[in-house]
Amino acid sequence: MPFRKKTLPFAIFFLFLPAIAMALTSEPASAETNMTHRMMMLAIQLGLITVAAKLGGRLFERLNIPAVLGELSAGMLIGPYALGGISIYGFEHGIFPVHSASFPISPELYGFASIAAILLLFMVGLETDINLFKRFYRAGVAVGIGGVFFSFALGDLTMVFFGEYVLGRSIGIMHPAALFLGAISSATSVGITARILSEKQKIASPEGVTILAGAVIDDVLGIIVLAIVLGVISVSQAGGIINWFDINLIAVRAIGIWLIVTFTGLTIAGKISSILRKCQGKTAIAVMALSLALLLSGFFEQVGLAMIIGAYVMGLSLSKTDINHVVQDQLHFIYHFLVPIFFCVMGMLVNFTAISSAPLLIFGLIYSLIAIFAKVIGSGIPALFFNFNLRGALRIGVGMLPRGEVALIMAGVGLAAGAFEPKLFGVSVLMVLITTMAAPPVLVNLLKSPKRGTRKSVKTKESTKLSFPFPTEEITDLLSTKVLKTFESEGFFVSLIDLERQHYQMRKENVIVNYNQDAKTLIFQIDDSEIPLINTIMYEAIAELEKTIQGLQKPIDTVKIGKKLLQSTDTGQMKYTLSEHLTADVIIPELSASSKKDVLKELLHRLKKKGKIADFDQAWEAIWDREETMSTGMEHGIAIPHGRTDTVSEIVCAVGIKKEGIDFGSIDGKPSRIFVLILTPKTKHSPFLQFLSQISRKLSDQTMRNRLLESRDSKELYEILTGEYEDIY
Repeated sequence: MPFRKKTLPFAIFFLFLPAIAMALTSEPASAETNMTHRMMMLAIQLGLITVAAKLGGRLFERLNIPAVLGELSAGMLIGPYALGGISIYGFEHGIFPVHSASFPISPELYGFASIAAILLLFMVGLETDINLFKRFYRAGVAVGIGGVFFSFALGDLTMVFFGEYVLGRSIGIMHPAALFLGAISSATSVGITARILSEKQKIASPEGVTILAGAVIDDVLGIIVLAIVLGVISVSQAGGIINWFDINLIAVRAIGIWLIVTFTGLTIAGKISSILRKCQGKTAIAVMALSLALLLSGFFEQVGLAMIIGAYVMGLSLSKTDINHVVQDQLHFIYHFLVPIFFCVMGMLVNFTAISSAPLLIFGLIYSLIAIFAKVIGSGIPALFFNFNLRGALRIGVGMLPRGEVALIMAGVGLAAGAFEPKLFGVSVLMVLITTMAAPPVLVNLLKSPKRGTRKSVKTKESTKLSFPFPTEEITDLLSTKVLKTFESEGFFVSLIDLERQHYQMRKENVIVNYNQDAKTLIFQIDDSEIPLINTIMYEAIAELEKTIQGLQKPIDTVKIGKKLLQSTDTGQMKYTLSEHLTADVIIPELSASSKKDVLKELLHRLKKKGKIADFDQAWEAIWDREETMSTGMEHGIAIPHGRTDTVSEIVCAVGIKKEGIDFGSIDGKPSRIFVLILTPKTKHSPFLQFLSQISRKLSDQTMRNRLLESRDSKELYEILTGEYEDIY
């Protein structure tokens, strides 16, 4: 979404709001670190972080760069090592003072970031497609394992090789810093890749499904690697001597706990879903699901694994249940509030002075290049053994390249655990930035080639597409509503996946139905086994619509309803006035037309002449279709013809007067003399009905109507209608 002109001053005001507040107090805030003061600081910090993260994300999106990098950069800018550490009035040590030499931010702020990380991994687990993994698990397993193994090994060895150059001392492959740089390098975040594949319509391609399946394995192995690394570091920090037996024991313990809890979660996920469905309302279901994720996160931390592993397992367990998208939908707001805070806080941990030295920058670039090489080679070479050629293998390797949020979470966990120094955290962030920004343009260029990426053509299993065309969009809209209500009545959870394309997903137990409306057609994407279900639901929906149509055939007192439109009620100042959408040059004081059609055409021609409409024929069709449905002639000599059409980008209005009147099919049977023609966009939101009701209310005044009929020219008519003066000459 682009910036508006008023965004910058608004942002500046909020960024300086804390200083303004302090300036208005009688004396500077006490430096005493009491609970009230700490909570006050937390409130101010969260407010500034939220504003900065949103601005940074939107700015980077305008530059076609992932928003997460903008949020990260915003944190680096306002953090304790940059602007946040500058002393200002009321904040002697800055708004984000350095908390301690080992960790720069306060425990309260890091607590918010930790909750955000749990939420983020919980949502990642929910989005994991286990069915996709099952379909392409062989190539996916090979790609995922290869990428993790090569990346971890090369990342670890890079730190070992450059240990003396960076840290001033030699280190071994089991050193905490080496282990964590290996683990961070092994992570993959394919959210950006998935978006590119979707835009290029390559999600269902062999490369696309292999990348996504490999990402599932990569996520699982990355979590396990992190658990093992944390276990090894925990033993070493306790003074124990690490040997390969201990390492194997830690690995077996980490993998065992992970597998047992994951298997148990997937096994009882249906029962968990059934219990949560008993909660009153979708919001309660989502809150309880998040509560379970928090509990499991705490359990994993208690047994020596990371909290984010527990969150991921809970999300993975619920990923196949029918409440999956319900939880995602209901947590949408809190997700978009907390997750940018997490990335912004991660940016705050970057110590510019620590990574500003030439040795660290050189090491950071080398580490980033090796991370790129390791993932491309590690994920690409195994693909060659599964029918992919060099082109396809390269696409897969580049697709697995971005590190993104998972690597940042690992780096934050490592820093909090004291596994490495803050300067190495900065190196990790640099690697994340480089790999995440390098992948999109390279992958786009690789996908431009129409040549396939496999040695032999591959037929992937496609879902069945059922299409139901109907004669008009209105009928299709009515049926769409009936269909969604029918699914809900059958106990399905209906989730809106894409608002712009009206893409819905319905879930109940193991049944998943994807559904969208395309103009006059209803489209379902389903498995073959669900065809009878869809045909039955469509039959019932059409039957319900037929019943509705039969009910509409009963006489409706349109005259009574139409008369109510001109009943004046005092509502105070009008929200929408004619001056917002009417100019004097489209007012005709003496219409030359002598019939209903000619009046409409004369007003439309005036709008076309003044550049208010782009296509006359399209505008005429919209107006006349509405008139054929029901006349817009009201009583008291007023007619308000109107229609919806995309030949206009906003509400446009024209006014005409025919003092002797013409037959317009008015509800009182009398000639119409005052005509207000309105056009509004069809596919763009506009306050059309509110505007129409305000015009009706204004023209209900008899004195107003008399003044309009007695007026002499366009300028006088405009002044009467709007109460304003406009020079049209």
